[in-house]
Amino acid sequence: MLRLLAERPEEPSAVIVDGRSLRSTPESGGRAGYDGHKRKKGSKVHAAVDPLGPLLALKVTPANEQERVHVGALLAEVQEATGENVQAAFVDQGYTREEPAAQAAQEGVQLIVVKLREAKRGFILLPRRWVVERSFAWATRFRRLVRDYERLPSSLAGLHWAGLSYPYA
Repeated sequence: MLRLLAERPEEPSAVIVDGRSLRSTPESGGRAGYDGHKRKKGSKVHAAVDPLGPLLALKVTPANEQERVHVGALLAEVQEATGENVQAAFVDQGYTREEPAAQAAQEGVQLIVVKLREAKRGFILLPRRWVVERSFAWATRFRRLVRDYERLPSSLAGLHWAGLSYPYA
């Protein structure tokens, strides 16, 4: 409905994919992993969003699992949700290498890596990528989504689905 109101085609032809790490709590500690890059012990939420912002697919894993490993499963969910309409996925530099590109190609999607400029000073708005970061920022407005308070990953995923649909209500 949102796409039709924005005078866009009914199904998106591109998505933006990224992940974020959440700190664990005693409730979620048993399935938590350590993300060495972010220096957090907890869970990682992998999300694929429409270019307008709505969530299309979500996967919750321990934080020590790499983002690039889950590209295939995430894009398979996206293709199912959009009727095999997605042709491109915008990702960050964490998705470089042949494995994620091969997983995406298997789903009929081309990975487009949006890179930072070499001489970076301060905040830089990256083309297309800011949409998924905005969705993650919306999620952090809800106290239950700032940390991983849930025992089951499916509960955390369900709260993200509910929290990220709020900005459009």
